[in-house]
Amino acid sequence: MLIKSLMGLFAAGALAMLSACSTPCDRPGGLCAPIEPNTSVVPVPPRAPEVQEPVVPEAEVETMAVDAPPGAVAAHPHATNLPTAVPTAVPAAAAADSKPATRIALLLPTRSDALGAPAGALRAGFMAAYERDRSGFVVNLIETGDSAQDVLAAYTDALAQNDMVVGPLARSAVSAIAAAGGAVSKPTIALNHPEGRGTNAPLPHKMLVMGLSIEDEARQVAQWAASEHPGARALVVAGANAWQRRIANAFAAQWKQLGNQSQTVELTASNGYLSESGIAQLKSRVDADQPALLFTALDADQLRQVRASLGSNVPAYGTSSVNPGTEPGTALAELDGVRLLDLPWEVQPDHPAVMVYPRWNASRRTLDLDRLYALGIDAFRVAREISLHPGASFTMDGVTGRLSVSFGDGPARFERVQPTAVYQGGSFKPSDTVN
Repeated sequence: MLIKSLMGLFAAGALAMLSACSTPCDRPGGLCAPIEPNTSVVPVPPRAPEVQEPVVPEAEVETMAVDAPPGAVAAHPHATNLPTAVPTAVPAAAAADSKPATRIALLLPTRSDALGAPAGALRAGFMAAYERDRSGFVVNLIETGDSAQDVLAAYTDALAQNDMVVGPLARSAVSAIAAAGGAVSKPTIALNHPEGRGTNAPLPHKMLVMGLSIEDEARQVAQWAASEHPGARALVVAGANAWQRRIANAFAAQWKQLGNQSQTVELTASNGYLSESGIAQLKSRVDADQPALLFTALDADQLRQVRASLGSNVPAYGTSSVNPGTEPGTALAELDGVRLLDLPWEVQPDHPAVMVYPRWNASRRTLDLDRLYALGIDAFRVAREISLHPGASFTMDGVTGRLSVSFGDGPARFERVQPTAVYQGGSFKPSDTVN
């Protein structure tokens, strides 16, 4: 799966709180069973107008205070001072059955210096989705700082005055709420993975974890590469950063589980640039061993250095960390043919589920923040679906991938499958259309 330029590195504190197996913000280069669906994609209208750029105050770390549209409620002392969201006219559907609006608490660390920018991006995406499907729902923004205890107190207050909670974002805060166990008495959609838990570790039954995970991405890439190169030997090329080692290990473990063999080469770097001697040794090894494919646990700039030396004869695979972006006029010939996995929001802009939502046009946007904006969109959509169909399993074409959710009947289950793509000529093509 999530948690990569980082196109603009976050402060070390933000990386620590969003790190390990979650959110794409934990690495440079980007910020981490089929079920019958209960939802369907609305027919695509013309592209919606751009979301207004948020205000970015000067701070050590970008802290985005995104203007909320009318409809956000300040519910209690932790809530932000937003206009009251009691509509003057009751929606027709609500009037018909006299059902009160579902109150969703959006719990984010907007008061954090380190996590203000990620929180602002996620909030902007959440409110963009809310504006599209707001009938019958009210969103209350609950603002917190960095302290896990502060978040836990805000969460407890939010439960008392809302029907469900979306958040928190920091891993430590998710861990604190997960450890509270019985305190999770209403549906809670966590936006990150708790610390120190495996993917199958038990969580409170009313907690669903849907953070982005770069390790999940690496495992999906391994399955994809194995389907295209059955029984092949892979060479894993990694940098020395913690996130690079994590995804290299995740790929290698999945590759081995699929019955294949791999070896790992770690390259040292200085200021983001790989050592020339290391690249030369890598080329000699590739020439001698002739692996069937490379898995590259690198960022986009580092992969360009490797491909400039090795050429494109050996197929190269990677996670979203190798996504260079698709800004006009920035086609990177060295990356042509690289196979990668990323969110539909980034590699399938013409997908019907993506086109119905406005793009985020913040001036200091990075790929990582853009992914968190997309996560915000899907977080609202999943919360809405859980509210409308309690206890039902469903699948959804999300802007962060094909989502499968089971919630309300035993332990919650969440799975995200991201699309595969090939970088070519400054854009992305579906992998099944490229030889």
